[in-house]
Amino acid sequence: MLADLERGTERLAVWLAALGALIIVVQMVWISYGVFVRYVLGSPDGTVTEATAMLLFPAAFMGLAFALKENAYPKVSFLMEALGPRSRRALEAFNLMLMVVVGMFFSIAAARATYRAFDSGSASEILLWPRYLFWAPGTLALVVFTLYAGVRFLSVISNASESSSKH
Repeated sequence: MLADLERGTERLAVWLAALGALIIVVQMVWISYGVFVRYVLGSPDGTVTEATAMLLFPAAFMGLAFALKENAYPKVSFLMEALGPRSRRALEAFNLMLMVVVGMFFSIAAARATYRAFDSGSASEILLWPRYLFWAPGTLALVVFTLYAGVRFLSVISNASESSSKH
């Protein structure tokens, strides 16, 4: 059950990272278009700055779970190598627990912001796009990251209890 949940959240992590990459490609094309019309055509596009700024929030969080899946967060590796297997697992569990707590905080804050943007009907100043559309993907990414960190935490804890019961 836990392994299935872990595989499912890993699959979600990959899809969210791909969506984040797509957002970055859209930003790149839009910024390039903005530079072209400003300097070649001499007619600046007023939407480029706001659109790319609004897309920064979802793009910033789409790869969180994927980075955890790929073990791509910075670590002090010499400390991990100096520890024994039990201590290494305990430190990994503590690190994942911190990720869950911080992820929950940011997930709740982002969900509240998404709800408030939806409830108020606020829109971007120039594009007049609903703000909740920019908050929702980032909120989803934060919730998936928190869920995945929690699943990984449970996996580390269950593996630690299984290995200690065998000794």
